[in-house]
Amino acid sequence: MVETNRRGHATQFAIDAARQEMDVVVVLGGDGTLNEAANGLVGTNCALAALPGGSTNVFARTLGLSDDLATSTRTLLDAMSANSIMRIGLGSVNGRHFLFHTGIGWDARLVREVEKRSEWKRHFGHPLFVWSGLQTFFRIYDRTTPHFRVIHEDGSAIDDGYFTVVLNSNPYTYVGTRPFNLDPAANLRRPLTAITVTDMRALPFLRTMFTALFRRGGMESVPAVDFRRDVSQLVIEGYGPVPYQVDGDDLGDADRLEFRHHPDVMDLVVPVGWSS
Repeated sequence: MVETNRRGHATQFAIDAARQEMDVVVVLGGDGTLNEAANGLVGTNCALAALPGGSTNVFARTLGLSDDLATSTRTLLDAMSANSIMRIGLGSVNGRHFLFHTGIGWDARLVREVEKRSEWKRHFGHPLFVWSGLQTFFRIYDRTTPHFRVIHEDGSAIDDGYFTVVLNSNPYTYVGTRPFNLDPAANLRRPLTAITVTDMRALPFLRTMFTALFRRGGMESVPAVDFRRDVSQLVIEGYGPVPYQVDGDDLGDADRLEFRHHPDVMDLVVPVGWSS
């Protein structure tokens, strides 16, 4: 057992485990720590296993694991006993792999605001995200001018990008116990889904968010949204530096973001009977 105490620590621990030919790396932590470990295991035969130890635990919950640590531990032990391991695909942005999504623009700025109050996150959790989201939307993030263009592999471009999410799985996140569905068809075995919001006026945007929260079908065919499924690669060019986050971890600003899908690059321990 080892404990992380700095950024990138989990990646190095995972690399060391794979070099020692260990079978599984079990991560007790939040989505950011899990992401770091995954980046250390890409391309190896050492599997990743998740235990929920953060404030939201999006990826662990996506796998059907309980937020109760004792319950999820029993589920994980049963899975390992049954050798329930799946080879999954990952997305990457500028070389950094992601398990469930990358956000560009507004939601990355939201994550940055939450991280400024990281000592509050465990105690206030979802209310802190909601409050930070509203503050970012109405006071911090510029909603009057597009921030970037999105260039797809077929050469088509969306020039008025305000906010983009690139999904490797669904849901995008959870609000309490309710999944925030952007594309229910997104899963760990197929290429990425890219969703770009092109209008951030208050009423259309709030309507879009409520659609994702309360409609099971996600954001396909929603007005003011460019929706692309089974994306293997894309590029985002900023009209200046744009914020981005990977699996809920703020990675700063970038002028250019290059996305790729990498099929079958990592082993993942999944609950017995779980299907992506």
